[in-house]
Amino acid sequence: MFKKVAVGMSGGVDSAVTAFLLKKANYQVEGVFMRNWDSNYEGGFCSDEKDFEDASFVCRKLQIPLHRVHFIKQYWNEVFTVLLKEYESGLTPNPDILCNRYIKFDSFFEHCRNNLSVDAIATGHYADTSFGPFLEHYKEDQTRYLKSEVREIARQEGLINVASKRDSTGICFIGKKRFKNFIDEFIPEKKGNFIDIDTGQIVGEHSGIHKWTVGQRCCLCNWRDAYFVFKKDIVTNNIYVVPGTKHPALWNNLCFTNIPHWICEEPIELTKNGVLKCFFRFQHTKLLVPCRVVKNTEGLTILLDHKLRALTEGQFGVLYKDGECLGSAKITNIFKNLIY
Repeated sequence: MFKKVAVGMSGGVDSAVTAFLLKKANYQVEGVFMRNWDSNYEGGFCSDEKDFEDASFVCRKLQIPLHRVHFIKQYWNEVFTVLLKEYESGLTPNPDILCNRYIKFDSFFEHCRNNLSVDAIATGHYADTSFGPFLEHYKEDQTRYLKSEVREIARQEGLINVASKRDSTGICFIGKKRFKNFIDEFIPEKKGNFIDIDTGQIVGEHSGIHKWTVGQRCCLCNWRDAYFVFKKDIVTNNIYVVPGTKHPALWNNLCFTNIPHWICEEPIELTKNGVLKCFFRFQHTKLLVPCRVVKNTEGLTILLDHKLRALTEGQFGVLYKDGECLGSAKITNIFKNLIY
């Protein structure tokens, strides 16, 4: 049975309450704080010292040990260099998925198993699993918490320093720096034009396609309507834009992906019938959209029941069915229907 559990302590409220709940359930809990970015490097900012202080406070309060481990080299090689290559290729990568895959659930997992001799690892991620909330056999009434409830638990247990702490978003080590200023330190500027796809007119100039993503407002002056990014052309280095956030060209319902990663196995419906009916999302804050999925020679073809705004190459399409996350695949191409 699972007895000893390592909790990835981020200095936030989710991991703090995770550690509390596991200890309350009589597990032997050890905290582990990961440092993934060299905060001495002036190219980026990282709040890890403050986060480490908060994690230390929580572990002292809960009377559990806290270990500090460095994955700076692994993060640079497996996450950050991939991030830069994809931005240079005109994609909009998802660093969180890369970090989860290569750092949290690989380097961190292996470190804890090999060096701390734990039976399992835990993080502050929100998910229902077939193992149940405390790794017991699955049951229908397994514990679920809203974020507001997690914060209230932290307050009740005296974890005041994290109870009201803001959630981290985006790439943590950019901190208060603007993303465009940060990325300039790693990818050289390369000027190009903003071109209106309706008129073919040049409406502005940019300093690099890596600074822009599909659907983003361009903030161009002297135009009646606000312009939004429609497509980035890495050959010409031009960015094609559309007037208005509701322009039809920004809305699409067909995308193509690379080879998918299935959490369990390829769904039988896809294997036997050739078509998988399920649900899709590419942004975790958005609602699930019904879709049909078929395999192609390079991955998947996904047809949505209705159009979504700013489907973006480089992001991950995640598939769900009957409350289960089936898997995901990186979006490699969007079918853009310009007849409207």
